[in-house]
Amino acid sequence: MPLPHLQSPSTIASALILINLFSFIAFGFDKARAEAGEWRVQEATLLWLALLGGSPGAFLGRRVFRHKTRKQPFVARLWTIAFVQVLALGGWIGWSLGG
Repeated sequence: MPLPHLQSPSTIASALILINLFSFIAFGFDKARAEAGEWRVQEATLLWLALLGGSPGAFLGRRVFRHKTRKQPFVARLWTIAFVQVLALGGWIGWSLGG
């Protein structure tokens, strides 16, 4: 049984804002921990945040904090996530307009 109130545009927008904010903060936190030589946020966690809709926050965090910019496997995975999200968004928009 769908829950319509969870699918409202304002709820979805709020969730995306929160996940992007959390993703951005996670990149800043990880950068600070890396510079201090302390425990780090796992790359898998950063990628999951991006996959859950936080890829804009992840890219902004990479740029602002200059973090994870040269780790090629990580960068490739992040770009792959963003590419798949853009394809999915395009497909959703096309499906919505077409039918």
